[in-house]
Amino acid sequence: MSAASPEAPVELTIVMPCLNEAETLETCIRKAFDFLNRHGVTGEIVVGDNGSTDGSQSIAHRLGARVVHIPTRGYGAALYGATLAARGRYVIMGDSDDSYDFANLMPFLEKLRAGYDLVMGNRFRGGIQPGAMPWKNRYIGNPVLTGIGRLLFRCPAGDFHCGLRGYSMAAFKRMDLRTTGMEFASEMVIKATLLGLRIAEVPTTLSPDGRSRPPHLRPWRDGWRHLRFMLLYSPRWLFLYPGLFLMLVGLGVGTWLLPGPQRLAGVVLDVHTLLYAALAVLIGFQCITFALLAKVFAINEGLLPEDPRLTRLFQYITLETGLIIGSLLVVGGLAGSIAAVVSWNEAAYGPLDASRTLRMVIPSVLCLMLGCETILASLFLSILGLRIRRMAPAITTTGLPEHEAA
Repeated sequence: MSAASPEAPVELTIVMPCLNEAETLETCIRKAFDFLNRHGVTGEIVVGDNGSTDGSQSIAHRLGARVVHIPTRGYGAALYGATLAARGRYVIMGDSDDSYDFANLMPFLEKLRAGYDLVMGNRFRGGIQPGAMPWKNRYIGNPVLTGIGRLLFRCPAGDFHCGLRGYSMAAFKRMDLRTTGMEFASEMVIKATLLGLRIAEVPTTLSPDGRSRPPHLRPWRDGWRHLRFMLLYSPRWLFLYPGLFLMLVGLGVGTWLLPGPQRLAGVVLDVHTLLYAALAVLIGFQCITFALLAKVFAINEGLLPEDPRLTRLFQYITLETGLIIGSLLVVGGLAGSIAAVVSWNEAAYGPLDASRTLRMVIPSVLCLMLGCETILASLFLSILGLRIRRMAPAITTTGLPEHEAA
């Protein structure tokens, strides 16, 4: 086995996450070294060990791979820690269960050399051997999650969760990945897409893994984690679009019913329907507010890249603007409430026509609630904005930001 000397520049680092993979790790490392030697690639193999107790570390050391001990458990944590320790200009990651072909990595390296930032494997194009992927993953999980990812983020990948993929170290640093579990695979594709990185896809094969024990992957649990992550990463689809739909429907129905009862398909709709329309407006407004707050928080925490559209929006939506709009809504709600009381006074505070009175009360209460929510959301948004300004990188004596100087 040969590996790059510590002093030699390394072009490619092959990274393998490992948690008790003694049965298959040697095969994977030998295949990877064989690839490097056959193609004359200056490279190294780094094993991100997640606390193996079956001697996997000794196997890796004996074969000439570097072992990085990752104390934080999780697929993403192991890959992230191993990549941080990589010396190569490019990195190719793959599971150490002998399901991926480490001897055939040239298509990935060629794309990386051509300037692509992320190169995804596609098992559906390359070939899935019998027994390599459970039917629910092959025909339900992967197609559905890939379709959702392409819809929500316009990702070009056709196999969202292929574990064999390559990326440049420069792109890895730009992506600033945060998750530690199986969501790491989704986060990488999503971040690369949102950052506008160049993404390519190459066919790859999937073979049955060589382990005698069950895999670490839990299809339903991990599938839900991927779906949950994608939804939380897309405030537009999780909050904004449903909120806009509810608000438009609620406002349309409410405007239609405000003058008086309406007949639809032989059914008379009155103030009871008007009340539900107001509820739809309120819930829709809350969803839209959540979308905005979630987006700002995600940018604050580095989960999402800066959005120029949001920056332009904040030139007009300020704390003062929100306070003014919220106050006007509160005033409108109070005025409507006073009008309802005056109407009651005209009836000598006796029984009222519910249909007539609620047409004043429901819009008034809605304005009061929307006004209060607007004021509170504006105040909270200003707090998040203050945090953004505080997060500017500090300058050290070397003239570099602290994270670069480190």
